[in-house]
Amino acid sequence: MKPFMLQGHERSITTVQYNREGDLVFSTSKDSTPHVWFADNGERLGTFDGHKGTVWDCSVDFMTERLLTASADNTARIWKVEDGSQMHAFEFKTPARVAEWSEGNKLAAFVTDRIMGHDAYLYVYAIAEMGEAQSSEPLFELGLGMKCQTARWSALNQSIYCGMDDGSVRVFDAETQQELAHLDGHRARVHDLSFSDDKQMFITASKDKTAMLWDVKSNAVIRTYRTEHPVNSAKISPIYDHVILGGGQDAMSVTTTHSRVGKFQVRFFHAVYEEELGGVTGHFGPINYLDFAPNGRGFTSGGEDGYVRIHHFDDSYYTQAEEFKLRDEIAAQME
Repeated sequence: MKPFMLQGHERSITTVQYNREGDLVFSTSKDSTPHVWFADNGERLGTFDGHKGTVWDCSVDFMTERLLTASADNTARIWKVEDGSQMHAFEFKTPARVAEWSEGNKLAAFVTDRIMGHDAYLYVYAIAEMGEAQSSEPLFELGLGMKCQTARWSALNQSIYCGMDDGSVRVFDAETQQELAHLDGHRARVHDLSFSDDKQMFITASKDKTAMLWDVKSNAVIRTYRTEHPVNSAKISPIYDHVILGGGQDAMSVTTTHSRVGKFQVRFFHAVYEEELGGVTGHFGPINYLDFAPNGRGFTSGGEDGYVRIHHFDDSYYTQAEEFKLRDEIAAQME
């Protein structure tokens, strides 16, 4: 499995994301300029120019018409994907850390950092239709009390899940803003949180060297995947019982460029049995973010080394996956 190695960013990658069709990959970095690439061949389609600081997060809408970005320049922005033009900028008192479209793309959630005496806030905005004027007034803003690294909408936009600096996951009602749940599982910062396709489960990646799979209905941890280094990102396969984890030693702690020493590899685990199935090396620094292709036939990684790597699975992956699937079916029949 030879990846496309994309060198367009000048600094560390912060986020990578596929669009719904899986034909485009969006990437953000500390160099202030989001990029968009063709997933099939790694060719750069264009950039989104305008931010003046690190771009921490991005989110593309269902129709691949608009891109949200969150930046350390104290703004979050809406971009037109077709030509890279800016459609609107939301201004905050502190850096914007998270940008996330709701289901249906009628709403957008942004999270700002806690810094310089200002609290971290969750903002939700009503997003205007294409061609209509966009309001800069939020529907609501909610003080979080501590830094939040990631936030995601639940099914039907009923709630918003926030991964916090203290290792907890806080769940807020999107209509009343009441805290519905405070989930304690991790012992250190939650770097990433993402849902399964059906939104019945979600996975969290933490600085405590674990990733945890949670059941949405019960809010319980159902599986834990343990590693030797901080986990920066984790995703659930849309087609197999697999999860992928990426991370490695903190960037400031790295004293060698050897990928094996620093554990700079994407690690595959069986989602049910918690077995490590294998790994993909290549990055020369911590892996900061991962995303599965929507069809499950590949994934993209973004690293501290500034590279975006697009991977397309070869036949051996499917052969092994089907063998594990058959094993699971036989085991279930014998129970």
